Amino acid sequence: MAVKIRLKRMGQKKSPFYRIVVADSRSPRDGRFIEELGFYNPCREPNELSINQEAAQKWLGNGAQPTDTVKDLFKKAGIQM
Repeated sequence: MAVKIRLKRMGQKKSPFYRIVVADSRSPRDGRFIEELGFYNPCREPNELSINQEAAQKWLGNGAQPTDTVKDLFKKAGIQM
């Protein structure tokens, strides 16, 4: 089972916000997930970003692969990969 750390889109039409989740790579984008790590809101000025760093490090240590967007968000939050 390949585990990915990716974004789950939520919010209204034309004003999205995203939850950072750990999910099986075969599940749909907004479908089932294993654990929620935080959220990202690009519609606010400045952008809101909140990540549980301990949980993110745990999943990275267990071999979960972040998507490109999540990698950039982790860099902004100061999480080492």
